[in-house]
Amino acid sequence: MEKEIKEIQQRNKKVEADKAWETSNFRKTTISIITYFLVVLFLYTIKAPKPWLNALIPTAGFILSTLTLPFIKKWWIKNQQF
Repeated sequence: MEKEIKEIQQRNKKVEADKAWETSNFRKTTISIITYFLVVLFLYTIKAPKPWLNALIPTAGFILSTLTLPFIKKWWIKNQQF
């Protein structure tokens, strides 16, 4: 019984750590920076104009996709059939 409890506690710690990582600003910032530089590299490679400026668009899209948008979330939860 004690072994099972310890296994559950270890699993819970892992789940909490995974959730903390998924919602962390560090993760979002890191992915944004990587996205920006990969898009700059791609745009530079295809000789697109102003790659440093144009790479901001997909990066901004990623950042927007990470926002929780609480008013939309509240509406969505209200309209779900749980």
